[in-house]
This record gives sequence, structure tokens and C-alpha cells, in this order.
Amino acid sequence: MKAKAARVTLIVLDGVGIGALPDAPRYGDEGSNTLLHVSRAVGGLHLPHLAKMGLGNITFIEGVPPQDRPLAAFGRMAEASAGKDTTTGHWEIAGLILERPFPVYPQGFPPELIRLFEERIGRPVLGNKPASGTAIIEELGDLHMRTGYPIVYTSADSVFQIAAHEEVIPLEELYRMCRIAREILTGEHAVGRVIARPFTGVPGSFRRTANRKDFSLPPPEPTLLDLLKENGLAVLAVGKIEDIFAGRGITEALHTKDNMDGVDAILQFMHRREPGLIMANLVDFDTLYGHRNDPHGYARALRDFDERLPEIVEALLPQEVLIITADHGCDPTTASTDHSREFVPLLVYGQKIRAGVDLGTRQTFADVAATVAELFGLRYPRGTSFAREVWG
Repeated sequence: MKAKAARVTLIVLDGVGIGALPDAPRYGDEGSNTLLHVSRAVGGLHLPHLAKMGLGNITFIEGVPPQDRPLAAFGRMAEASAGKDTTTGHWEIAGLILERPFPVYPQGFPPELIRLFEERIGRPVLGNKPASGTAIIEELGDLHMRTGYPIVYTSADSVFQIAAHEEVIPLEELYRMCRIAREILTGEHAVGRVIARPFTGVPGSFRRTANRKDFSLPPPEPTLLDLLKENGLAVLAVGKIEDIFAGRGITEALHTKDNMDGVDAILQFMHRREPGLIMANLVDFDTLYGHRNDPHGYARALRDFDERLPEIVEALLPQEVLIITADHGCDPTTASTDHSREFVPLLVYGQKIRAGVDLGTRQTFADVAATVAELFGLRYPRGTSFAREVWG
């Protein structure tokens, strides 16, 4: 196939779902609809640039009206993989569909795993239960500081998280502990991510720092990123993309502290004009607001991204494509503080993209991988490309 696009910028808005999938009740997520419920909670969203692209043409969102002539191709995607976590969603966007979900631990990790971990790190642990990251450091942070024992906890996602005060357990020691956990958690206990959760402060006013680090499983099969890299294209990762893919298929990475830092990094890569893929994760919607049931903060984060979207659009050259999507939902208006099993939005924009094409409901996120591959004149074995529907 003949190469068409010079570069694709793929932005994943972490946790921005647009309505429950048909199987959502199996995950406890019946009725979830992140964007709709956030818009209702705040009396309507103000997202003029996303609206012009056609976000309101995908689904009803208060304050985001459908356009007669949307600037982008638009649609929604269903997740074919089992699960609703970050790793599963991103891997599927890159073309890898999982038949079985990663293991989760609603009762905490098995005692034999914890004993092995304690033996390897040379000290006991605190916690070992599902918890909010901010709540558990308030609960156990003082005891942690007095004993030097790390705090281990999980969530509804497939994660083994280790929290430690940076003045009690230095960062490199915390990262070493995470690498040990990653070695232990294999086979039936192969969680999606081991996460270092450093914090600072004093009891009553602890705060997590930007030194979080994810230790992910490597994808079990080649992804779109591997295909592009093998064919001499740059694969530039922004945010936690490098962590999610365990560094696989990536030529360069910029880690970020928040969404706006992420937009800065996207623009930094865009201005370098290297042919290939820029893949970015903007995490604040999920981490700061979805998991904390804060619809007003969530709405502000959407507005902040929308305000900077023109900068990204202006940086696009004629042969470049912008794709905006998400990896799962994280409805901040439900009783749950966890991810939600939802459809995700799909917006495809560029000077060569046919404006206003309705891409309908894609049956898998992997359609993005197939499309990006075809835009570069390559073929990816999973997903159904919509490149020929949009490339004009």
C-alpha cells in the first residue's frame, strides 16, 4: 500500500467514556455515561472546539450541540477485550485484543504473595487491601513514617500499588521494590501494572508527588507501535504511554506531570516534524477527577484541554492526522470510584480527512491500529481500517 500520512498524533483522553457498553452490567457499570453525567452535573459543558469537531454528533452531551458540518470524522468505539483498565484499553487501541481480563484482588493479595514480597524487600508491608490512593496514605501514612514499612494496596483495576513517603523510602528504593513485585507477579497473578506511589508531607496533609512510576507487563504480542518502529518510523510517547507498553515499540518518550504538561509535550514533538506516530495519554480526567468523584474538576479538565486544542490543530501539517479517543470510562457521578465499562469517542481530523464522515460504532478499539497502519502504507492484522472512509 502507498503511504498517505506523514504523521499521526493520537491523543488518549484517559477515562473519557460516552455511555455504557451492552455488557456493562457484568462489570457493575450499568447506566454509566461519563460525559453525559458530567455535563448534567455542571449544568452543561463548554467545549466549543471539540463541539466543532463533532463530539456532540457522537452522543448527546449537555452544552455540546451537534454540528451541521462537523470538522472531523466522528464515531464511537466498543471495547472487544475483557476488562476496563488502562492497560487493556491502550493495548487494544494499539491492536492487541485480550480474551481474558487481568487478575483483580477485591480482598487484597493472597498471603503467600505478600510473604514472598516481604521476604524479597526485607521488611513487612502495611495495608494489602483495595483502597483509594489518597485515603490509604491518610489512614496509614503516619504508621508508615514511624515503621518504614511500605503501604501496599490495590483497586478494582489490576494493579499492585506501593505507596511510600519520599523521605522514608527514597525513590530508587521504592522503584526497586516495584521491580521486585513485577518479578513476582507472573502467571495467574500477572497484574497489569505495578505502580510506585510516592508522597510527601506530614500526617494530616500528605500529598502524592509527580514521581509516580508504572511497571507494566510487556504486551504479549507485537502491537502497532512495534510495526511502525520496525518500519523506520518514529514512535514518540507522551505521558504514561512508555510505562503502559513497558517501553516496547517506542523510540522516544516524554513523561509528564499533568494534562497541560502533556499538551506541551505533544506540541514539542509535533514541532520536530518527524514522520511517524505521536501517542499521548492525558491522565488527569481519570486520576484526579474520575476516581475522586469530582465532576466539576472533570469538567474543568475537559475545558482546559478544549482551550488548547487549537494549538494542536495549528501545528498539523497538510499530510498529518489527529485522532482523539479514550481508553475506558470513569464516571465521577456514580457511587463507584473505579473505571466504567463504556464506549469511547472517536474524532479524526486533518486537512486530508473528509469532514463530517460518520464512522458509526466500531466493534473494537483495534480499528485505530488498523487505520494508522494503513495511513502509513502498512497493514496491521487486527481491527478494521477506516482509512479509506476518511482519507480524502
